Amino acid sequence: MERIYLTLNKIIEALLVIIFGLLVIDVVWQVLSRYVVGQSSSFTEEFARFSLIWLTVLGAAHINGSREGHLSMDFLLSKLPEEKQVKRKKVIQILMALFALIIMVIGGGNLVYITLSLGQISSALQIPLGFVYAIVPVSGLIIIFFSIYNIKKLNF
Repeated sequence: MERIYLTLNKIIEALLVIIFGLLVIDVVWQVLSRYVVGQSSSFTEEFARFSLIWLTVLGAAHINGSREGHLSMDFLLSKLPEEKQVKRKKVIQILMALFALIIMVIGGGNLVYITLSLGQISSALQIPLGFVYAIVPVSGLIIIFFSIYNIKKLNF
């Protein structure tokens, strides 16, 4: 499980770097085409929006897995004895996994299914919106995996 965790973390980090790099290139192209050429590109705003969606949702899954930089208020938790801290951390991980399952995997899966079955296509890029929204259930599955990993790590 450790090997899968490390491999998945590296893949997600690489994807985040690639998406962020594409987002920067896209925004720079938008500015250059607007002010240098005098006419902005039609696809850049939509691509920036979609890549920001992917960057945010996938980044949230990565933060959950790496446990670094995760915003939390642990003042009260740190005052508890070690045994109770571990139990509370397990409860938190279970709640995060349930949230990811219900909201992201089931709800996001329904969103992807509906947008694909309705044939919704983005206006500028002409891609199915279901592909854009597919990152939500995928990230939900990643969060569930990371929550299970974190619970197993707390047992040792």
